[in-house]
Amino acid sequence: MAMRTSLIVYVLAVIACALGLIGWELYATPLFPGDVGLFAALLAAAVVCIEAMRRLGQPPGVSRDLLSAWWLPIALLLPPLYVLLAPFVVGPVLYLRARRIPMYRRLFSSAALGLAGAAASATFHLAVPHAFRVSLTGTHAWLTHPTVLATAVACAVLFAVLNAGIVAVAAHLAEPEAPLAKVLWDRESLLLDLTETCVGILVAVTCGLNPLLLVVALPPVILLQRSLMHQQLAAAARTDPKTGLLNATAWQREADAEVTRALRSGAPLSLLLVDVDHFKQVNDSHGHLIGDDVLRALATELRQQVRESDVVGRFGGEEFTVLLPRTDGVGACRIAERLRSSAGRLRVAAADAMIRVTVSIGISVLGQHGDDLFELLAAADLALYRAKDAGRNRVRLYAPRKKPRATPVDSAGDGATGTCP
Repeated sequence: MAMRTSLIVYVLAVIACALGLIGWELYATPLFPGDVGLFAALLAAAVVCIEAMRRLGQPPGVSRDLLSAWWLPIALLLPPLYVLLAPFVVGPVLYLRARRIPMYRRLFSSAALGLAGAAASATFHLAVPHAFRVSLTGTHAWLTHPTVLATAVACAVLFAVLNAGIVAVAAHLAEPEAPLAKVLWDRESLLLDLTETCVGILVAVTCGLNPLLLVVALPPVILLQRSLMHQQLAAAARTDPKTGLLNATAWQREADAEVTRALRSGAPLSLLLVDVDHFKQVNDSHGHLIGDDVLRALATELRQQVRESDVVGRFGGEEFTVLLPRTDGVGACRIAERLRSSAGRLRVAAADAMIRVTVSIGISVLGQHGDDLFELLAAADLALYRAKDAGRNRVRLYAPRKKPRATPVDSAGDGATGTCP
């Protein structure tokens, strides 16, 4: 899908602002050998981290690293010029040796880091007397003046907030329907930003003692980055890459545990099987990339309409599954109807149209329609078939044949489905 005009303008403006500031700082900032040497040492450490990750085989599932931990010491210990330059210097290395994201995204990311770092650097050097500034001559100001350390922590937070904010605006312009709070920060990204901030402060303190101690600081940073990579891989192994929901394997594992818990406690539990109506027509008319956008939009809507404790996954193709612990048939019908209505209000932009889709939903209830996950899925699938057969954009509750129910039922071979109350 083509980029929105507002997003293109914003990205170009951020890059132009960063490049303009670099030009100004090159003119206004005197270059000292000590500053250049420290800058080169920190950049070399960042490049070593990139190479270490490459040799470890950084796969597509890993989206975060600890490189910002190197930009922070540059921002705190050197004039703003250096932190503006740093991401642009290391960016080509990262592009060639690690994850190859599109060039415009790499430039935008470098510009965002540079602008956030320049703001933090300017704030720190305005707040802290020049006597406390660290260079290759070394000083213990970080250890003997707690106010300097407190100021550094505040500037580190400023750096993280500004960088996240610049990126969040771009993400919001790319997907205006997504809540800004979710784009800005979730729990995982907040923890990662906190980790980067702490590591950056520690590296800056190390350089304050003696820049040669970078040789000692580098191995722990690499090991921490390696641990971070494995944690992200573990999360990626559970996640469907197109929608961000649980994949079929992870969903079944968590759903099995919920079913076992419900059987043991006697608590109600229901299952929804959600299918996008006429999804093949979307792919045929607008292409698979637009189809993926539709799936992502629906996945986001599903996640927002249910509780945190509900287990939502992509079952395959255009089918989604929602397990509802502590929910009986009446509650499941109410939730399913809400999902159906909200899905019908979604609009996904394509190059030549605004795409609207509907969903059909089949429901089954533990104890009434099955005693394990397989039976629940089979019952919900039959109910989904009847929703499709009845004209689509409908919700149907499975009901066993020959068992009287208060709701109207339609015969369906091995079973029947009733409309929700």
